[in-house]
Amino acid sequence: MKTSVFLYPWDVVGDPGAAERVAGLGVQQVTLAAAYHSTRALTPRHPARRIVTAEHAAVLYPPDADRWAGRTLRPYPQSWVDAVDAYAEAAGALAGAGLDVHSWVVLAHNSRMGAEHPETSVVNAYGDRYPWAPCIAQPEVRAYLVDLAAEAAVRDGARGTELESCGWYGFAHLHAHDKIAGVGLGDAAQYLMSLCFCPDCRAGYGGQGLDAEELGRAVRRALEPVWSGAGAPEAGWGGVEKLLGADLAAATLRWRTGVARGLQESVVAAVRAAAGTGFQVLLHADPAPYRSGANVGVDPEHILSVADGVVLPCTGDDAAREAVLGPFAGRGGVLAANLTVVRGMGGSPGTLAGDAAHAASLGANELRLYHAGLASGPDLAAVAAALSG
Repeated sequence: MKTSVFLYPWDVVGDPGAAERVAGLGVQQVTLAAAYHSTRALTPRHPARRIVTAEHAAVLYPPDADRWAGRTLRPYPQSWVDAVDAYAEAAGALAGAGLDVHSWVVLAHNSRMGAEHPETSVVNAYGDRYPWAPCIAQPEVRAYLVDLAAEAAVRDGARGTELESCGWYGFAHLHAHDKIAGVGLGDAAQYLMSLCFCPDCRAGYGGQGLDAEELGRAVRRALEPVWSGAGAPEAGWGGVEKLLGADLAAATLRWRTGVARGLQESVVAAVRAAAGTGFQVLLHADPAPYRSGANVGVDPEHILSVADGVVLPCTGDDAAREAVLGPFAGRGGVLAANLTVVRGMGGSPGTLAGDAAHAASLGANELRLYHAGLASGPDLAAVAAALSG
């Protein structure tokens, strides 16, 4: 299967051996970050540094001043890689080593935007804002995300793109100094905590025949047993229906699904228009439409009618892979199984060959390996051994 590894530009810029080292793993492609959220990352093999702190969501190239002139929402340029165009410099080196390069674009995940423009953020039923989660129902946010996707995806040398967080973001977030594990929510309660109550979403619920005030009260009532110590509710959509009631739950999902589909269709169309023919567009996705986050919930049939395929989270046991790959199997398009190969992040590079074979048996036709820049030397050696076999 065609195999790609994820990389940041700072893994390559300033390291003359990086591109050849990645090519030596036996992969054919690199998925290279062009727009990314804030992070703190190790660079264990870089000759000049060991830690990169990306202080805020940013683009890893110079944004087009004309495109963003006069707009309130605009991308932030990076300042932590010593390069005028970090993406282009890294992409050039990787292509020179014989690797295909595809861009990696994170969209609706931007804590700096939420801090500077709090009105753009998702607001939960208690009135708490999620500054990391721009509300995709807001017209100005949607317009920003569509233009960001077109600009960040279609960089010189990129032969395709992978779009992460192209949909709803919500409660779940790997935050600095997190202190939220005291109460186990489960995905059903997380869905309720991810429902947005900004003015645009309140109006959207009205279009579904719901009163936003009554819906907010219903969400808070449904969650009270969780806060009182009853434990996480039943998993899956059935758990949401038990918490909120089937009719009310269905109405909220109709609103959110319609918004997400509209964004995804607009984003993919904008990328295709900017790139021209032959440019591959994939979405990081999850087959459960109610889920939010980096791997956005989608309907498999719909998303494969819009994009060229999906990248699915497949780290874990056989059952976890079956749950995400099964709904997409046999539908055509690219079905890329994303496997973590960093032991310290829960990955298992030593079982990569078997995990990849299992994913292929479930319909996967490509592999994504997370993350060649973050992995230790022994982890990368295990990857190379698995791919050479």
